[in-house]
Amino acid sequence: MDKIQAITSAAKRLEAIINTATDGIITIDDGGYIDTINPSAAQLFGYQPKEVIGQKINMLMPPKYSREHDGYIDNYHRTGHAQIIGIGREVEGLRSDGTVFPFRLAVSKMEIDNKRMYTGIIYDLTDLKAAEARILELNRALEDKVAQRTEDLAKAVDQLLLTNQRLVQEIQERQAIEVQLREQGKELQVALAREKELHELKSRFVSMASHEFRTPLSTILTSAELIEMYQTTEQQPKRLRHLERIKTAVGNLNDVLNDFLSLSRLDEGKITAKMEWLPLAPFIARLEDELSTILLPGQELVVTAPKKDLSIFTDPKFLHNILLNLLSNASKYSPEEKPIQLRLTSPGHGLVIEIQDEGLGIPEQDQKHLFTRFFRAHNVENIKGTGLGLHIVKRYLDLLNGTIHFSSELGKGSIFTIHLP
Repeated sequence: MDKIQAITSAAKRLEAIINTATDGIITIDDGGYIDTINPSAAQLFGYQPKEVIGQKINMLMPPKYSREHDGYIDNYHRTGHAQIIGIGREVEGLRSDGTVFPFRLAVSKMEIDNKRMYTGIIYDLTDLKAAEARILELNRALEDKVAQRTEDLAKAVDQLLLTNQRLVQEIQERQAIEVQLREQGKELQVALAREKELHELKSRFVSMASHEFRTPLSTILTSAELIEMYQTTEQQPKRLRHLERIKTAVGNLNDVLNDFLSLSRLDEGKITAKMEWLPLAPFIARLEDELSTILLPGQELVVTAPKKDLSIFTDPKFLHNILLNLLSNASKYSPEEKPIQLRLTSPGHGLVIEIQDEGLGIPEQDQKHLFTRFFRAHNVENIKGTGLGLHIVKRYLDLLNGTIHFSSELGKGSIFTIHLP
């Protein structure tokens, strides 16, 4: 009798422990039917114990878990491999009012009177998840605040840098040129060197324009005054000689003005290429005839061209001005009795034109400025010229999608090479 009483007392104590436990405790049988449920679990799911005892455990699960649960039990019975038994994990439960809540589930197996049973210990995670969500929300708010503070700090730094930059600029403006050179180093030195080069180019232009206009005008004035003095018939040859000098001077002035006019129209975009098919043989023949009046005594134009007839799609006026300028330069800067070579080749679909002389050549230090407007090499400053010819040639070639290159050796001559599509 004492043993039965002891067992009964132990059973009562166990029942009291289960019924007063704060965690939910549910037992189910082999088929997944609820055998017992303690008050904490019943309250957690919103049921009275009698409403769930004898029902499938699936009624306490959302559909996504409910469909899988029987499969877990069948798999365990068939294979002995536990997917949820003995493993604590987070799942979701379904309350009687349809709401879903999170809880931690620990499942264990037991056998009573040779009957297999399963016990589930349930710990409600609702408050914990809410706290975690609150922490995440606070973290996001903190990150937003940090980002805002970072942005504000960046703006403050930018403002500080701007203020500092203004102060530095004010200091630089008040410093002497020597101080600026020391602070800015090579970059400022290069800028000053470029400014010096530009100043030299401007000085050369003023000198060139003054010389190119003053000399012809002086010639015209002097010859006109002398013509007034030659009034007799026997002085007619002298009058004709001075008239020829006036015509030459006017021609020189006209050349200078044409260079300025061409440059002005190019800068204003008023000159456009008028493309057409140009047979090269008659074009070169006309150019040779025109050049014969320009060549110095003893100079000869030697033309080398393919025997077959060639045509090029180009602007004839542009090409005429380009070649006439380069050939007249070759003559002007070469001694008498020296030949001038004009070579034409047609590799592929393009045209290559080479003009070679045996003249003064171009100083190496001047070669980088050769196509700059108003620039003239140091070794030709005593020969008339505007310093615009090669610049205009380059501009015309740009309009024709062509290119120009040159090689030169001082005292031995130059080769200018043109590529036209």
